[in-house]
Amino acid sequence: MPRKKISLQRETAPDYRFHSALVSKFVNALMEKGKKATAEKIVYGALEIIKKKNGDPTLNTFKQAVENVKPALEVKSPRVGGANLQVPIEVRPERKLSLAFRWLREAARARKGQSMQERLASELLEAAANQGAAVKKREDTHKMAEANKAYAHYKW
Repeated sequence: MPRKKISLQRETAPDYRFHSALVSKFVNALMEKGKKATAEKIVYGALEIIKKKNGDPTLNTFKQAVENVKPALEVKSPRVGGANLQVPIEVRPERKLSLAFRWLREAARARKGQSMQERLASELLEAAANQGAAVKKREDTHKMAEANKAYAHYKW
């Protein structure tokens, strides 16, 4: 337990195009080496591609994709009695969001043969439809937590 006051989480400023803090956080999660303009081009380009393909409001599709990828449970491996056990725990809301962003980003990067905008757009569309690599990652995490439900009493 920290003895000092716990630091407060800073509010993220909404992005300029959609006025959404969620999109702004995703741009920050996608950014590499401080190149925010490049990350914004990729995200906004992907959202434009979704708008052309889907026709639905783009922001709703993006929010649905993120909601479908957010995990509810994950496993931690504490050392108990000389053995490392896989103990299922609930995921905090901030961590849910960061895991969802990370899984979407890595799934889009793993696709081959297209520009990053197209890869991200197709991954977001699949995630909104409850398919794709990022949703599979969430399902695998939940399966692992279900399989180790016997160790849930070690959660502290």
